[in-house]
Amino acid sequence: MSTYSIVIPTIGRASLWTLLDSLEKTPGLRAEQIVLVDDRRDKIALDLGQRNGELLRRISIAHSYGRGPAAARNVGWRLTSSEWVCFLDDDVVVDENWARNLERDLALAPWNTGGTQAQIDVPLPEQRPATDWERNVSGLARSHWITADMAYRRAVLERTGGFDERFKRAYREDADLAIRAHRCGFDLQRGTRRTFHPVRPADRWVSVKLQRGNADDVLMRALHGKHWRALAGSPRGRFPMHVATVASAGVAVAAGLERRAPLALAASLVWLGLTADFAWRRIAPGPRTADEIATMTATSAAIPFAAVFHKVRGFLRLRSMLEGAT
Repeated sequence: MSTYSIVIPTIGRASLWTLLDSLEKTPGLRAEQIVLVDDRRDKIALDLGQRNGELLRRISIAHSYGRGPAAARNVGWRLTSSEWVCFLDDDVVVDENWARNLERDLALAPWNTGGTQAQIDVPLPEQRPATDWERNVSGLARSHWITADMAYRRAVLERTGGFDERFKRAYREDADLAIRAHRCGFDLQRGTRRTFHPVRPADRWVSVKLQRGNADDVLMRALHGKHWRALAGSPRGRFPMHVATVASAGVAVAAGLERRAPLALAASLVWLGLTADFAWRRIAPGPRTADEIATMTATSAAIPFAAVFHKVRGFLRLRSMLEGAT
């Protein structure tokens, strides 16, 4: 039987306790080690002693001091010694057969299989259409090699060096490791175990904040070439249209300052048309409540500018990295 350990990076969210409760309830959990890596900047004690259960007495706690989930996972797996390391995010819930199916996934993995991913389910409301944020999270069910629940052979982690800690947020660090695992000759596959990823509450500006990931896309291209999206199984998205939206707004402002009214009007109409099209594409499949429509309208106007800003920030960060390496 293949041996495995579990590594859970966390920032102390309430969802962590839901995950631990679900692990407590899954029979046959034979993890050699369970490592909880606290990634908060301050060394705040996670008080596990207030909860009962055999699982909690088996947990080891480590700290990565706010260096991001990639660094937290590296801290965790390097404290283990098992053949496999299963990474779980602190906002998922495993099903009652998870442990047995994990062992089955690992046992059936051929020698050249370096990783196995769970089937991810994102529960969505049945009584109404999903909101834009809920649809965004539901995309995790179709994502490749996400570390919401991903087990890697120790050989893969040692050969690749683990997660690239230049990825500071929970975005692209999993795809980067998967590409490097493939390049080392390992296959990755989907297993049979099931893990649920509930949609956590989020404020109305969450879609704007997510545009920070455009900076990580710059690093992915630098590391893996222009075809990195195909390697990672990641769709291209709407970024070219965001560039066009920002450019038309810039032309409108510049033309207005130069008192070139026809050009300013034309550019303004282009900006308005692109923004309206983007907003409607997000509004149409949703519940179309007044709050959702207002949120989609406001964020659709802001997202193109946020996306372009963070892409430029990514290029500047990459240049700084390259200058620092010379």
